[in-house]
Amino acid sequence: MWSVIAIAFVIASSSLFSTATACPFSSIFSFGDSLADTGNLFLSSESPSNHCFFPPYGETFFHHPSGRCSDGRLIIDFIAEWLEIPMVKPYLGMKGWKAEGGANFAVIGATALESSFFEERGIHIPTNYSLTVQLNWFKDLLHHLCHSSANCHEVIGNSLFLVGEIGGNDFNYPLFIRKSIAEVKTYVPYVINAIASTINELISLGARTLIVPGNFPLGCNALYLTKYETMDKNQYDQYGCLKWLNHFAEYYNQKLQSELHRLRGFHPHANIVYADHYNAALPLFQDPKKFGFTGLEICCGMGGPYNYNESVDCGNPGVIACDDPSKHIGWDGVHLTEAAYRLIANGLMKGPYSLPQISTLCLMNVSSGYFHS
Repeated sequence: MWSVIAIAFVIASSSLFSTATACPFSSIFSFGDSLADTGNLFLSSESPSNHCFFPPYGETFFHHPSGRCSDGRLIIDFIAEWLEIPMVKPYLGMKGWKAEGGANFAVIGATALESSFFEERGIHIPTNYSLTVQLNWFKDLLHHLCHSSANCHEVIGNSLFLVGEIGGNDFNYPLFIRKSIAEVKTYVPYVINAIASTINELISLGARTLIVPGNFPLGCNALYLTKYETMDKNQYDQYGCLKWLNHFAEYYNQKLQSELHRLRGFHPHANIVYADHYNAALPLFQDPKKFGFTGLEICCGMGGPYNYNESVDCGNPGVIACDDPSKHIGWDGVHLTEAAYRLIANGLMKGPYSLPQISTLCLMNVSSGYFHS
């Protein structure tokens, strides 16, 4: 069920704004995990065997693996396109500390919390590029970008900050090893506190416009549908998604929205935007044919009712992708296709799935002289 906040802003958002001229951001600084990583893990010292680095990843747009966990572009790439700035480069691939268009600090597998949090609970984390690590990268980059406090204020103030998607893996790792949903729920306040702390610090450094995404409808994800497959039909909704997992995603998103509302009170001069990934993606799963998709089956996988086998990842030898990824919502069981990400990005930037609505916010900012050239 949609939250009251989500319903309110969908009703209020009837007009679409289709050009980027009212949002003259000079750059994007992005934090997150595999839903936003444009090459950091590939360029890191921990890169060698991730399945996202092998064909057929990247086949749709780049025609070769690009370090992204999709067949093509991600939401961040479409946001950059909409703002008419270059694709955001991975921080670890930057040379000479040049950051025209911004920098991307997201890393495949990253969590909002430190790995020690999970190790103490018996959960192994394959990497420790936490939100704190990514924030420290940003601070390090600022030392090279800013020649004076005034210059730094302008660089940061005219930039769009994407604080995520981050936090999803904080729940994925325990759910992958079947930790109880009751235990996983206890992690929610810690994750939200880590995100809120990062938002506060970015604003203290001069950030003025921040987009903070919620979680996707996990119960429609092929990996979870396969791992938690059951003969109990009551656990599924009418669309074939697992109700309890979607309820958890809704619970987390509501708690995150409440915290963002609280932060807006502390930072009235900053724009803190909630990106409703859940409700932007949910219609694709509920009525796939309307959007040109075939259903819940993924494009790149092997076997099973959802074409997903957790022991044989996409990118492994012998795993063949479908002929047309644009007809599928899911790419590899965890990540979505470029076609799905495009629709979600459009819903965020041009449509109703952001609070406050981004297109309206941009018009207000320009008319009030909020941006500086």
